[in-house]
Amino acid sequence: MSAIPRQVRAVRGAHLQLKRQWEQVRPVLEQRLLAFRKLWKSGSETEFFSELAFCLFTPQSKAQSCWATVECLRNKSLLFGGTQQQVSKELNRVRFRYNKAHYLLEARKVFAAGDKLSVRTKLSSFPDEFSAREWIVQNIKGLGYKEATHFLRNIGASRELAILDRHILRRLCALRVIKEIPSTLSRAVYLDVEKKMQRFARKCAIPMEHLDLLFWYMATGEVFK
Repeated sequence: MSAIPRQVRAVRGAHLQLKRQWEQVRPVLEQRLLAFRKLWKSGSETEFFSELAFCLFTPQSKAQSCWATVECLRNKSLLFGGTQQQVSKELNRVRFRYNKAHYLLEARKVFAAGDKLSVRTKLSSFPDEFSAREWIVQNIKGLGYKEATHFLRNIGASRELAILDRHILRRLCALRVIKEIPSTLSRAVYLDVEKKMQRFARKCAIPMEHLDLLFWYMATGEVFK
């Protein structure tokens, strides 16, 4: 019988420690989130599409390498105009580069508006971030719920969605927010875990967008993208 109270105390202690860690790094998180929101307000279509490319490249690849690849494509004028062969040649630091080069070219077509791109206009047409994410998942090849949420967060268009990568799932499991790490993340499972994380954020009085970045910071020691 005594094991249950000890478990409860351990979980409560972990929650209090999380709150203290949040208070310590809160200025760093707010600064990063402010940069995301500024991008949504005044960013260029080039910046929006660069973030989209980054999120297309990140699955099973290192974030820093993916962003360096995006910058390389931009510097060589290939991000918006390169052929699939030209793009894939530059993705040597990204896994599944041929598939991801194909996804990039397909994404160009989706957001094409004449000879320009119109990412912000399209995403602004949705009533909320949940609807925008659903459209992205259905229309942008290579982006699942995690990557679509990552993209929306990076352009300052998301505050309540969760980027459920392995770091965050492990943290949620350790905090007893979820019983176990799901073996697969179907749409139903993803949305269920996301709702549990949202409830946990409200319970801890930590904004959802802060909690997401806080878990990343705790796992990696930095707030990158």
